[in-house]
Amino acid sequence: MFRSGLMAFLALSSIAVSATGWAYEIKPKAPESAFSGKLQPDIVGLSSATEGSKAAPIFEAYLKDLPGVKPETAQQKFGGTNVTYVTAMKFTLLPTSSHPGESMVAVFSSPASANRAYYVSRILGFSSDKQPSKAEMIERVTAKYGAPTAIGDGRMYYFYKAGKVMSVKQKYTPATALEALNAPINPKIAVALNDANGRGSCVAELKRVQVLEKTLDKLVTEAKAANCDGLVTVEISQGITADRVSKAEFTLIDFKQIISAAKIDADAFAAEKNEALNKTPLGNAPKL
Repeated sequence: MFRSGLMAFLALSSIAVSATGWAYEIKPKAPESAFSGKLQPDIVGLSSATEGSKAAPIFEAYLKDLPGVKPETAQQKFGGTNVTYVTAMKFTLLPTSSHPGESMVAVFSSPASANRAYYVSRILGFSSDKQPSKAEMIERVTAKYGAPTAIGDGRMYYFYKAGKVMSVKQKYTPATALEALNAPINPKIAVALNDANGRGSCVAELKRVQVLEKTLDKLVTEAKAANCDGLVTVEISQGITADRVSKAEFTLIDFKQIISAAKIDADAFAAEKNEALNKTPLGNAPKL
């Protein structure tokens, strides 16, 4: 199942909010990001620059090819205020006799940090009679994202740091890329992705993040431990034959934005709570 319902859809859609919400002005502050300018990778139009309030048209445009499937939106209020914002958006098409299943999710920070997406995932299944070749999938991925940092364990990895895709001095041809995809990741590459201060490889951080609840407070520790600012990965699963693809899973994580947005949001929530506590209650004098 799609990450166990994405931890019950992040447990956000069922959050109870005080009925005593009050009007409050939020002054958004854009978080730092691993991506900018031309280096702004996306998954079918969803990037870490996408705002939750503007994600619906992207989902709806994609879902035109899946009649009857509608995006689901999780929302919550900002602290104790009446300000409501999108925290996550997803759709899930379970496998049927005519479709192998498909899903997509994007998770967003609060409006204090501009309500930006920091985690995006897409799982795309292929029917047995329409499975592309691994070589074709590699070609499509490199055409979209460029030369990968590393390939192995059935994944193509793009790690971003200091405004560019990280390099481990590994160049791939179509033939060597296919060979690497079918083999374990080269140990020398894995070691090269660590830094001198002991910060962990983003290969390991990706695996840790994928099993965690996708809220900022759950991800910020892993984001700080990652030896990259962000990543895009494509996991390619074997199909009916060794050279075919049954499923592709795309993941985009902006670690730098997670760290920045977590701080901005925490400060904003604390300020809102403090202001609410110190807000002078207004009322009429009682009859004497």
